[in-house]
Amino acid sequence: MKNNPLAIGIDVGGTNLKFGLVNKNGKILKEIILPTLGHLGKGMVLKRVIEGIREISCGVKKNKILGLGLGTPGLVNIEGVVRGHTNISGWTNIPLKKILEKEFGLPAFIDNDVNVMTLAEWACGSAKGSQNVVCLTLGTGVGGGIIIEGKLYHGTGLSAGEIGHIPINFRGPKCMCGNIGCLERYIGNRYIVDMAKKYFKKEKRSILTPELLAKRAKHGDRLALKVWDEVAECLAAALSGVVNFVNPEKIIIGGGVSNAGNVLFTPLRKKLRQKAMPIPVKNVKIIKAALGERAGIIGAAMLVFL
Repeated sequence: MKNNPLAIGIDVGGTNLKFGLVNKNGKILKEIILPTLGHLGKGMVLKRVIEGIREISCGVKKNKILGLGLGTPGLVNIEGVVRGHTNISGWTNIPLKKILEKEFGLPAFIDNDVNVMTLAEWACGSAKGSQNVVCLTLGTGVGGGIIIEGKLYHGTGLSAGEIGHIPINFRGPKCMCGNIGCLERYIGNRYIVDMAKKYFKKEKRSILTPELLAKRAKHGDRLALKVWDEVAECLAAALSGVVNFVNPEKIIIGGGVSNAGNVLFTPLRKKLRQKAMPIPVKNVKIIKAALGERAGIIGAAMLVFL
C-alpha cells in the first residue's frame, strides 16, 4: 500500500462544489470551493467538477492519490450514474463514474449525499466505532442513511434511508413525494415555521425561522419551547419505528435544524424512550453530528478508502 495515501472528496451542492484532499484518517489537508453554476446546465457543472479536481490535486504526485469520491443529492445507481438533482438543470442520467475515471485515470466512487454524510460520521465522527447506526439530516428536507454491521446499507433499489418519507399520520397533509403525512411534511424547515404560526399568530411568517425559534427557546420563550416539543414529538414518532425495527446503537442527527441543540434533543430523547419498545431503546444514543459542513467532503473521500 502507498505511504500516506490521499483521496479527493467532492461534495456536489446546488450552490457550491466543495473539494478536499483528505487522508485516510479523515483529515482535510487542502480544501477549495467553487460555485456550482447549476443554472447553466450539466455541461458547466461537469466542467467545474473537473476544474476543481485539477486544482485540488495540483502539486500532488498522482501515485499518492488512491481515487476520487463524490457525493451528490439524488439517486445514484451501482454503476455510478446520477439519476437526478433538483437544483441542477439536466443533471439526469449522468455516467459520472465513467466520465471521471476516463478524465483522470483514477478509480471514482459516487454515492448519494446523505449516504456520504453517514459514512463520514461513522468513520470519523459521532458514530465512530459503532456497528449499527442511523443518520439523519434535518433541513429543507429530511434525509437518512443506514450503517448495518459496519457497512453502508443501500437497499435493493439503492434508495434505502428515506426516513423523511416515513408516514407518521395517515390522515395528515400531502407530501411533495405524493404520499400522505410524511415526517418531512412536519419537520422540514418550512413546515416548522408553519407549525410555529399556530403559536405566534401575530408574527410575520418571514420573521419566523428555525434559527430564531431555537434562539427564543434557549432564552426560555414558552411558545418557542412548545414548537420544539412538537417537532420532537413528530421526530420521535418516526424514530421509534426505526429503533424498534433496526435496533441501532446510535442515531446521529445533522443538518441545520439540529443546531437547535438541547431544545430539540432533550425532549426528543425523552419522547423516544416513551414511544419505542424498552429493549431496543434501552441503549440507543441520540447524538448531534460532529463534522458539520465538512461531512460531505470527508464522507466522499471515505468512499475511496473503505
